[in-house]
Amino acid sequence: MTTRRSIIMAGAAAMLAWLPAAAPAQEPIRLGEMNSYTALPAFTLPYRKGWQLALDQINAAGGIDGRPIEVISRDDNAQPGDAIRIAEEFVSSDRVAVIWGGFFSNVGLALTDFAKQRKVPYLATEPLADAIVWSAGNRYTFRLRPSTAMQAAMLAEEAAKLDATRWAIVAPNYAYGTDAVAAFKAELLKRKPDVEFVGEQWPPQGKIDAGPTVRALEAMKPDAIFNVTFGPDLAKFVREGEIRGLFEDRDVVSLLSGEPEYLEPLGAEAPEGWIVTGYPWYAIDTPEHKAFADAYQAAYGEHPYAGSLVGYNSMLSLVAALRKAGSTDAEALVDAFEDLEVADAPSGPFRYRASDHQSTMGAWVGKTAVEDGKGIMVDWRYADGADYLPSDEAARALRPTE
Repeated sequence: MTTRRSIIMAGAAAMLAWLPAAAPAQEPIRLGEMNSYTALPAFTLPYRKGWQLALDQINAAGGIDGRPIEVISRDDNAQPGDAIRIAEEFVSSDRVAVIWGGFFSNVGLALTDFAKQRKVPYLATEPLADAIVWSAGNRYTFRLRPSTAMQAAMLAEEAAKLDATRWAIVAPNYAYGTDAVAAFKAELLKRKPDVEFVGEQWPPQGKIDAGPTVRALEAMKPDAIFNVTFGPDLAKFVREGEIRGLFEDRDVVSLLSGEPEYLEPLGAEAPEGWIVTGYPWYAIDTPEHKAFADAYQAAYGEHPYAGSLVGYNSMLSLVAALRKAGSTDAEALVDAFEDLEVADAPSGPFRYRASDHQSTMGAWVGKTAVEDGKGIMVDWRYADGADYLPSDEAARALRPTE
């Protein structure tokens, strides 16, 4: 029986038959990203804004050969077990081409092993432990940021110029901290053999008991302190140290402490005269960085942070690898990452070395100061990461035989 509905449907079908066929939508390239968004939002939220900015720019320009990039993002809760579960979902269910991200080094090391076992490319964007590209390195894992060894060498270069002989150490008790301390000791002794390390404090990450830590360091009577704490632990350490006079007439050399996500929360309480690695975004005047900073501020109404830069450079790296590979095949992407050049980064050009899969992205080294009630970096210089890496031959010797 002919009904009113069947007449309408037939008419609609006839009309559609005369319409031109729509061009098939290009299948997106899926990338699986994770980070410790709830555990350390001060760094990871700007990081997400950074990669999102780059993603929006790339997709607005047509993606990769007309294919848009789709990022599936998850929170790893700063737990290696959660990171592995998410990575398995990325590979088995979401069919991503690349896994990337991670903040804490124990998470990065877990993903490094996952990449090796599942033969999927992994870009460690923030984890800094040296093992990720050296003792635990593998064909499928690459790292963006300058490692603990690289940044420790940058700082040791400056520390060797000080009169200090007796050094004390404070660092979080996990891979990032232990690697940073070992590298700093080795690099400083290489440059100044008469230094002495008189004691160490190893608070658990995120749980520093600042009073006892500061008292223990003071009892060591060091000339100088090498600090590796960051985030809320750093703030507690600085405030307790100021109260107890720990930093009076002592040099302090401090990893990452010039990054605005850690320096700005201290306000006028920020330390002055510490030698640090960091990110003086307000004073970098290259055209590439200015374009990035202007776009970031226009998009989010705030200045970029170190995390923002890492996130942006991460997406630039992934896009460069995908374009070079001309494919989403895992083996083709790994081959493309080796000796990959990223020429237009806001931090300056860098490449991923074939020998150990470490990028040559550098860091800024300078001193802390307080200006208008805010902590900033002064007397800074950009340290090219390539200048603080072992030779290709030495790097290969540090990696397991595959």
